[in-house]
Amino acid sequence: MSGLPARGLSRRALLGIPLLAAAAAGGGFYLLLRRMEAGRYDPHAVDNPLVGHPIPEFAALPAQAPAETGFGSADLRAAGRPVLVNFFASWCVPCRIEHPSLMALAKSGVPIWGIAYKDRSADAAKLLDEDGNPYARLARDESGRVSIDWGLYGVPETFLIDRGGIVRGHWAGPLSEDTVRDEVSPLLRKYA
Repeated sequence: MSGLPARGLSRRALLGIPLLAAAAAGGGFYLLLRRMEAGRYDPHAVDNPLVGHPIPEFAALPAQAPAETGFGSADLRAAGRPVLVNFFASWCVPCRIEHPSLMALAKSGVPIWGIAYKDRSADAAKLLDEDGNPYARLARDESGRVSIDWGLYGVPETFLIDRGGIVRGHWAGPLSEDTVRDEVSPLLRKYA
């Protein structure tokens, strides 16, 4: 016999489990604080496995009003220049926060192709009519299938696609003026 009660773990062992969990959580929190102190913590830095790889194959998505055509992976590869692909929705509050940054990028000549994620066509059209349309091309992903293939965590998310159809950048959450200046613009220049 091992000396343990026949019913399983001893009370002392059972009390040790929450203590170990608390110690692990405390250690994780300590590491997070150290990264923040060193300036290496970015809460928006969410890795996406597509970065450095070709865009997922997807058939042309239906057009989203007020655009005349949707687009698919073949259209992105044929663009001949870097393109930002932005997943958004009219019901998404952070999407509205990022909208001025998208408008500024579009005004500076950056092609932005938008995909309305699980949004009603009329609602997305109303958003773009009210706030302006930064998108050179616009499509709908009503089912969310394409978004799954892109590894979306939520909306908004933006991807930089180079002229060869390779994903070169990914930003989860709203693009801010700082993010555009410090991260998006340098990558656009690099892959122009």
